[in-house]
This record gives sequence, structure tokens and C-alpha cells, in this order.
Amino acid sequence: MKRNWIKLWKNDYDYRTILTAFGSWIITLIFAIYNGVLGLRHSSLWHGTICIYYLLLVILRGMIIYSERKIFFYAGKEKARNIVCIVGAGLLLILNASLIVPVTIMVKQQRPVTLTLIPAIAMAAYTVYKFTMASVNLKRSKGAADSLVRFLRTINYIDALVSILTLQNTLIMVNAKDSSLNMLPVTAASSGLILFAAVLLSAECMVRGIIGLRRKE
Repeated sequence: MKRNWIKLWKNDYDYRTILTAFGSWIITLIFAIYNGVLGLRHSSLWHGTICIYYLLLVILRGMIIYSERKIFFYAGKEKARNIVCIVGAGLLLILNASLIVPVTIMVKQQRPVTLTLIPAIAMAAYTVYKFTMASVNLKRSKGAADSLVRFLRTINYIDALVSILTLQNTLIMVNAKDSSLNMLPVTAASSGLILFAAVLLSAECMVRGIIGLRRKE
């Protein structure tokens, strides 16, 4: 049985995606709890709204992982997967809407930042890695037979975009030596573009699910 698990991990891209998604689900849940505690302890709007974002992400990833497990042996599984994708895309749009408040806080540079330069550089390296892997996996998932795998990779890509927003704000706050420098136009423009990209990706998932569902009718 162990050999079969290893073989699936090495050769089955869809299986590997679902399994790693479970690890991401656990990490996201930890982040949600962490930010929720900080939000309550310090009455922080930033931590509270980010906690809501991560909780929605936990629900979304959990729904997909649970659905894939239940659907795997189902006769009409691709039709069921498309239904899950449509519902998930609706939740993903709500997830995007939940980012409006924390992004506004970042644009106004009101987010609490306690990092120094070296941890900020380490955060930048991790964010670059996260975004690169999310981009590569999103491209690879276009050829995946499982529509839920493509959806999971889209969620990971949007999550990586949010990490870029957070990194941008962190680097600005850490290096803001000249208080007369107005970064509002730059951060507002970049944040708007990233949110717009997230909404487009969410809409694409819904359209793809609807088209796939109609083909199965």
C-alpha cells in the first residue's frame, strides 16, 4: 500500500495536487487562528479582516478537498466537479470582496508592520518562490483532466497575488525613511490591478464550470 501511495505521488499530478492542498488547508487554518487572536487581543481591524479572508480560504479549500474525496468514485464525477466549481467560484468572488478592507488599509499604509529589513527580505524571497510555483502549477493545470485540480491551482495563484500585495506594503513600510514620499498612487494602482485579476480568474472558473456542466447534459 505504501508503494502505491508513493507511485501515485510521483506519477499522478491530480492526486499530488489534492494531497498538497490538504497541507495548504492546515497552514491556512493556522494563519486564520493566529490573525484572529491578534485581532481580538489588539482590536486590530487589519488582523480581523485578514482572519476573515483566511477563514473563507479554509472553507473554500476544505470544500474542494472534501468534494473530490466524495466524487472520486462517483459515476458522473465530472458533472459533479463542474457543479462544485460553479459554487466554489461564487465563494471565490466573496473571498475577493473580503479583501477590499485589508487592501484599503494597506494602500493607506495603516497596516501594522513589525518586521525589520532582513525578515522582510526573507519574506520577499518566499513570496517570489510562492508566486513562481503558483504560476507554473496554474499553467500545468490547464491540461489536467480534473476540473477541481484546475480550480485549486487558481485559488493558489490568487493567494500568491495577495501575498505580493502584503509584501509590497511590508517593503514600503520597512523602507519608508522619507515621510514626504507619497506611495498612495502606486499602491492603489497595483492593488487595483491585482484585485481585478483575482476577480477575472474567479469569473473564468465560474464560466468554465458552466460550460463544462452544459457539455455533460
